Amino acid sequence: MSKFIFVTGGVVSSLGKGTAGASIGRLLLLNGFTVNMIKCDPYLNVYPGKISPFQHGEVYITRDGAQCDLDLGSYERFLDIQTIRSNTNSAGNIYMTVLERDIRGQYKGGTVQVIPHVTDEIKKRMTAFDKDVDVTIVEIGGTVGDIESLPFFEAVRQMKLERAGDVLSVHLTLLPYVKASDELKTKPTQHSVIKLRELGINPDILICRTDHPLDEDTKAKISLFCSVPKEAVIEAKDEKSVYLIPENFYKQGTDKQIMKLLGLKPKKKFDSSWFKFINENLEHKETLNIAVVGKVSELKDAYKSVNESLFLAGMSGKINVRIIYVNADKENAVEKLKDADGILIPSGGFGPKTMQGKIDAAAYARDTGKPLLGLCSGMQCMMIEAVRRAGLKDADSAEFNKSAKHPVFTLMEEFATEESGPRSGAFPVEIKKGTAAHKIYGADKIEERHSHRYTFNKKYLPELEKSGVTVSGWSGDIAEIAELKGHPFYVGALYHPEFGSRPMKPHPLFRDFVKAAKEYKNKK
Repeated sequence: MSKFIFVTGGVVSSLGKGTAGASIGRLLLLNGFTVNMIKCDPYLNVYPGKISPFQHGEVYITRDGAQCDLDLGSYERFLDIQTIRSNTNSAGNIYMTVLERDIRGQYKGGTVQVIPHVTDEIKKRMTAFDKDVDVTIVEIGGTVGDIESLPFFEAVRQMKLERAGDVLSVHLTLLPYVKASDELKTKPTQHSVIKLRELGINPDILICRTDHPLDEDTKAKISLFCSVPKEAVIEAKDEKSVYLIPENFYKQGTDKQIMKLLGLKPKKKFDSSWFKFINENLEHKETLNIAVVGKVSELKDAYKSVNESLFLAGMSGKINVRIIYVNADKENAVEKLKDADGILIPSGGFGPKTMQGKIDAAAYARDTGKPLLGLCSGMQCMMIEAVRRAGLKDADSAEFNKSAKHPVFTLMEEFATEESGPRSGAFPVEIKKGTAAHKIYGADKIEERHSHRYTFNKKYLPELEKSGVTVSGWSGDIAEIAELKGHPFYVGALYHPEFGSRPMKPHPLFRDFVKAAKEYKNKK
C-alpha cells in the first residue's frame, strides 16, 4: 500500500505547490522509492483543457488523452513518468461523477451529500495508484480557506484518520519581507496554519517561500507558533532554476524528515547524479537565440512545455537557450526573426492573421536556411507554405479557413463534433528509413502524444513533394512528420514532442533542433 504526502498551500496562490511536491518526489526517487503525483483542482470546469491559456497556461496532454493543467508537465519532468487521466481531477469532474450516479439511481434514494459521497469519490481518486507505487504525492489546488477547496481538505482529514502513519501533510506558505522593518513576517504563515487546523489538519512539514534567507531564530519562531518541529520548517528561497529546488530541500534534510515521519527506510544509496548534472549544465558560455512564433507570445505559460524542452535541450547541448517571443499577429513579425539562430512554430493561436504570420515565418526559415521546428498547427503552416510554393497560391487549412479553395488540411470525420473531442493521447508513428526524422529518432517506430482534429489532405501530396517537402512519418493515413530535403533542419510534427522532454533526457526533436541552431550560429 502506498504512503501519501498531501501538499497544500496558504496565504496566496501560485506559490509553487506543484514544483515543491515534484521536488520532494525527486528526492524520494533518488532514495530508491517509486513515486507518482496527483493534482486535485477545486475549480468547477469539468474539462480543464477547455480553459483559456490566459488563465491556466498551456493545455497538457496525458498519455491516454486527458487534457489538463500544466502542473502535470512538472510532475513528468521531475519524476520521469507518463501521466494518465488518474493523475488529474477537478471539482467539476468529481461532482459530475457523483451526480450522474444519483441520476442512475445508484444511491437508491438516499440523500446525496458532500460528506460522504463527494469526499468518498475524492479519496477514491487520491488512491488511484495505491498499489502501484511506494509514495503518492497529492497536490491540492488553491489555498486553504477557499470555499471550493473544502471537500478536498475534508478528504485529506479523513485520510489522515483512516491511514494513520501512512499520511503526511506538507503545507506551503509565504514569508513576506517588509522592507521598512527589514524583517520576514511570520504572521501570514501562522494564520494559514491556524486555518488548516480549523479544518482538522495539522501540518507535519512547513515549506516557507521567501526571497530572503530564513535564519534560525525565525525558524524557531515558526516552529513554536505552528507546532511543527524546527527541522521540519523548510526554507524555499527563490532559485534561478526550478531544477535546483530538490538539492535545496535535500541540504535541509527534507527527505530524511519525510522518511522518518512515514516510517520509510532508503531503498538504495542516495543518487546525487541529478544535482551534479543540473549544477554542471545550468549555464554555459555560449547562448542561442530561438524565436518562438505564436499568438499569445507574451504569456510564457502558454508555451510552458515548449520553453522547458528548449531549456533542457540546451542544458544537454552545452549551450544556453534564450527565447525570443514573436507575436505572429504583428506585421513586423518576420523582421524579428533576423536575430534568431532557430525558429520554432508552436501549436495553438488560430485565426487567419496569426496563421499567415506563422506561414511567413516558415517561408523565411526555408529561404534563409535557419533551422525550423513546427509543432501541430506549426506543421500545418510549413506544409501550406510548401503547397503554395508549388503553385497553389490559395492553399490553406480548413481548420482556420472553412472556405479554402485548396484545403491542405481537412477535418477528420471521426472527430467532427465537439462531443467526440480531438484525436488525443499517444499514438504510434511509422518513420521512413533514410529520412532526417529516422536519423533523429534512430528508430522505425515511435509513440507520441497528439491533440488534433485536422489532418493532411493526401490529395496535395504531389504538390508538397514538388516543393521539396516529404512526409517522413505516418500513422496509417495520417501524415505525422514532414521535412524539407537539403535543409539543415526543417521538420514539422503533427504531435507534441514537448511533452516528452526530461532533464538529462531531452526529446530527440528538440535535442537535434537546438544542435542545428548551434551549428547555424557558429557558421554565421
